[in-house]
Amino acid sequence: MDELDLLAFAALFAEAYQKCFALAFVRPVTETEAKIFCNKILDQTGLSVGWKSVKNYSIFLLDGTASRQENPSVATLDTLARYVLGAPYTTEIQRKNDESHYPYWFMYREKFAANRKNGKTKPTVLSRSLLLMVLAVIATVIIYSLFFSNKPAADFTDDFHHLDENTMAANGWYVKSKDPAYWSRRGDAAGRLTLFTLRGDTWPNPSAKPGIKNLLLRDITGDCFTAEVHLDDFVPAQEWQQAGILILEDTVFTGKSIRLSLAYNDNFGGSKMPNEIYVQVITSLGNGFGKPEELAHRTLFHLDSLRNNTELMKNLLNSALRIEKHGSRFRFLYSGGAGENGAFREIASQEFDIKPKYIGIFAIKGFTNSETVPVRFKLFKLTADKCN
Repeated sequence: MDELDLLAFAALFAEAYQKCFALAFVRPVTETEAKIFCNKILDQTGLSVGWKSVKNYSIFLLDGTASRQENPSVATLDTLARYVLGAPYTTEIQRKNDESHYPYWFMYREKFAANRKNGKTKPTVLSRSLLLMVLAVIATVIIYSLFFSNKPAADFTDDFHHLDENTMAANGWYVKSKDPAYWSRRGDAAGRLTLFTLRGDTWPNPSAKPGIKNLLLRDITGDCFTAEVHLDDFVPAQEWQQAGILILEDTVFTGKSIRLSLAYNDNFGGSKMPNEIYVQVITSLGNGFGKPEELAHRTLFHLDSLRNNTELMKNLLNSALRIEKHGSRFRFLYSGGAGENGAFREIASQEFDIKPKYIGIFAIKGFTNSETVPVRFKLFKLTADKCN
């Protein structure tokens, strides 16, 4: 690699790492981090990068005594650039057929060169120590902005009126475990994001790995926030159909997580009770800590009540779920009604030790064969709160 390519690669790798982990790239990545990094790139771009290569790149870029120089392929550079720039989802075959000239890497490189030209005088010789100094300056700025600035992160609201891939990526969204057939139907209802209750769950299952298809995620940078999602006329009516908000420490479901959902239940552990629509809060300590804990279970309606009084169905026309986090204290709230201005009611309040990096919205039906139904999301809001 020439000097410009190496500097552009260093900046690209640091930017991709920052996007993935919401942390500055200041140390070589571990094996686990490299695998998480590669999984997120695959989920967003449809293209793969080897985790061992990612680990070696990080050592090469930060360790001036690295025994060998790394020369990532142009395809790998293009994949990293697609991830950073929020390029549309593709596959290796599609890229080979339509974009074999690797436009995103050269787009990133050209932009980097232009910014560099407009900045300080271009150095004549590149040294590893200079590269380390550049990365150190970048890391210092990022760390200061994340941890020492009193200004909270910018608030974000999405009313889902613009669902093209580029706009969603520019708004900070990315999709994990994309199901192309159903993801292509996300705009089925005008002015709504439509997800579907596909087979999947974060609850452990001896015959299936944890996973949620078309899980829509974004990064969290603050320790105190309020997250809110509004649903349009969602009535779960079969086994484990549900939708809601998910908070995660990682995107491979090995760390701690919290799930707040509007759901259907017909399983009462052998007890005979009427089927119900309810709000549920589940917390998980991650791999190696046994089963998750059902923190809250608030019945909204029994199905026989809805059949006997159809007017009650109007209370599900406008459902909303909210999570408030202040340090380790969480509040979980629900609102429902025929109008959009229904008051939130607290479902539970609990201390939970988690340092979430991601928040997502989802629709699932567990590992069951119940019907796949649409769930229309009309609003997502994430507000950065000041910590007391």
